[in-house]
Amino acid sequence: MRIARFVRTVAPLLFLVGLAAAQSAPPDPGAGPDGSVPIGSASVPYSRFASPEARAFFPKMLAEGAKAPPITAPIEQSRVFYDRMNSDRAARMEKLYPVKIASTRIAGVPVDVVEPAQGIVAANRQRVLINLHGGAFLWGAHSGGLVEAIPIAGVGRVKVITVDYRQGPEHVFPAASDDVVAVYRELLKQYKPANVGIYGCSAGGVLTGETVARLIRDKLPVPGAIGMFCAGLTPLEGDSAYIAPPLNGKAIPQAPLKLEDLPYFKGASVADPMVFPANSPQILAKFPPTLLVSGTRDMLMSAAIQSQTLLDQAGVAVELRLWDGMWHSFFSDPELPESKDAYRVIWRFFDRHLGH
Repeated sequence: MRIARFVRTVAPLLFLVGLAAAQSAPPDPGAGPDGSVPIGSASVPYSRFASPEARAFFPKMLAEGAKAPPITAPIEQSRVFYDRMNSDRAARMEKLYPVKIASTRIAGVPVDVVEPAQGIVAANRQRVLINLHGGAFLWGAHSGGLVEAIPIAGVGRVKVITVDYRQGPEHVFPAASDDVVAVYRELLKQYKPANVGIYGCSAGGVLTGETVARLIRDKLPVPGAIGMFCAGLTPLEGDSAYIAPPLNGKAIPQAPLKLEDLPYFKGASVADPMVFPANSPQILAKFPPTLLVSGTRDMLMSAAIQSQTLLDQAGVAVELRLWDGMWHSFFSDPELPESKDAYRVIWRFFDRHLGH
């Protein structure tokens, strides 16, 4: 009887309260004919799935990034800024992952050879990883490469060779691909293709895909496995190109950055599968096992997701790993639990797919 009385008296009141609340709330904006959705001012909380360390670091990272010169600034300004940032990161990494670093040349191309200070484990003596640093095809030489090479060399107890490939604005496509292929060819004199891995972040991830496409076109053996981090095989489009900037405290862009707008790609064709391998399903079908890494606040997350879809459709063994709340190149800062997790995932992938 009490339950029945509650239903007759209280339930209608609750319905009226809910109805009033719904009537007072602004109507949903809906979508335009082209599917575009207006987004008003809102405050998005930081991910509860991210670590406390990431939560504390995130605003500091944004504040430091806000000091970066615009991409249109004189190139030396950007190179000085990012070299200082990456040198600091590399120094912090060396404390966590002691390594030996030797600068040399392979096939005439400047490289840094990074080896774990405690030595390469026996299982990896016939293996080698090639790193291609990030930096918009404009900066990142040496220090940026060390940021990507040191933790993997340390975690995997493996040799990593990071390549200082030619960049814009002094050089244009396909100069970087030429350099990487030259280094790869030289290493094949010492290592089996199945024992070689190639990986990179951002521009280096894009270049990794371009390099493999070039090897396939030139009928050279592909490496045993590759990693494309915060990057993809497609143009820089999709939802994340618009959603990631406001999640990182920036304005929603009118249009995403176009790879072909970077000085390095001056004169290159977006239809060329050597620029965007996604243009050729035939080339994609010949890709080696591929690891894709990104975060939900990375503007290239959608490109990574689409790349995983296309490679899977092509029959390639492909793995996509996403970290919630993480931004572009998040693992460049080694103290984050997410970064350490990423290093573990990256090395485990190569260890599983490379030969011995």
